[in-house]
Amino acid sequence: MPSSALAVFEQLPSPGNLLSVPPLEESLQINAHIHLPPNFSAFDSVAQAVELARSQGIHVLGASNYYDYAVYAPFAQAARESGIFPLFGIEIITMDNTLRDAGTLTNDPGNPGKMYICGKGIMRFDPLTPEAARLLNEIRGRDSERMAQMTTRLAAVFAEAGLDTGLSADAVKARVVARHGSPLETVYLQERHVAQAFQEIIFERVAEGERAALLARAFGVAPKSAPDNANALQNEIRSALMKAGKPAFVPETFVDDAHAFALILALGGIPCYPTLADGTSPVCGFETPVGDWVARLHERDFHCAEFIPLRNTPEVLAQYVRAARNAGIVVTAGTEHNTRDLLPIAPACVNGAPILPETATIFEEGACVVAAHQYLTARGEPGFVDENNVPHEGFDTAEERIAYFARLGKAVIAAYRA
Repeated sequence: MPSSALAVFEQLPSPGNLLSVPPLEESLQINAHIHLPPNFSAFDSVAQAVELARSQGIHVLGASNYYDYAVYAPFAQAARESGIFPLFGIEIITMDNTLRDAGTLTNDPGNPGKMYICGKGIMRFDPLTPEAARLLNEIRGRDSERMAQMTTRLAAVFAEAGLDTGLSADAVKARVVARHGSPLETVYLQERHVAQAFQEIIFERVAEGERAALLARAFGVAPKSAPDNANALQNEIRSALMKAGKPAFVPETFVDDAHAFALILALGGIPCYPTLADGTSPVCGFETPVGDWVARLHERDFHCAEFIPLRNTPEVLAQYVRAARNAGIVVTAGTEHNTRDLLPIAPACVNGAPILPETATIFEEGACVVAAHQYLTARGEPGFVDENNVPHEGFDTAEERIAYFARLGKAVIAAYRA
């Protein structure tokens, strides 16, 4: 992390001085997981994301980008200017071959064994250590090759249907750069980027009245999306052409969870399991019943879990969150904002239902724990977990440790915002 951004944390008072001040009574509005461009995002820029968060009363905002973190310097600066405490994270896609072979779904409802893993509170990403660079570059290389192949295959499908798009992975990256002003070297393509580029070409070159016929030739069936609905067409390109068994699909070559944990810890973060719960029906086998899900998190040394509540009903969300928290697992929440839908930044449950008060309190506590972890790591002190994923020593119970870090984190946020 750039020294100018690190200085914000390094210059805060010592832990003892922070904790000597009466605790802040104000409830904090938090969102611990969004994606910022050049990741595929609802936001056109960092400035837009931070300004919307400020205008909507968010006090703590966390980014969890894939595979490049240069955007975190302008994010830290914009957050500082807006009085918002920034949390830095990472998201990694992994494959567990044992779960795959058993047909067990984790937090991807369509692909057995495919598991998303997040890292919370990373602070060692600029410069990367040699080990972090090695681990990250392996992921980047695998992912970039797959996206290049999928783009080539998708271009061939549309060429056969009568539209020579001229798109390649480099051309798609150029569109991301033009859209967001991101440095080219920070752009790592996702499926949504590729689908968006093809949708844009179609809208640019094919008259609205002729799009259905073109898409029918490409898809092999009549399109479901309206010819003027950009977001719907992007989603349909992915589902009709880019998913398993479709013409542009290229098999994934994901790293395993050990690789993901090693990278997260090398970046100074806390490994975190993103949980779907009733965000899919039926609930994925790895995540049910609730007691077994908690036990599986412990077996895999996850000390943190996260939810995207807009997928969940308040009651089921509360059940999962309370079970994890009772088991000594820190819990956070966010919105992702990884589609073009510009939803409210404050997390809410499915159909906009409010998060239950106890659940919201646990989410706030989790964000404070991550804030304390960042603060201590920036000072060169042990965080919530160390580089071996061992929880901070000196506490008799997980409850004591979480309570200490939550109180310290709230004091850190208060001092930062003062």
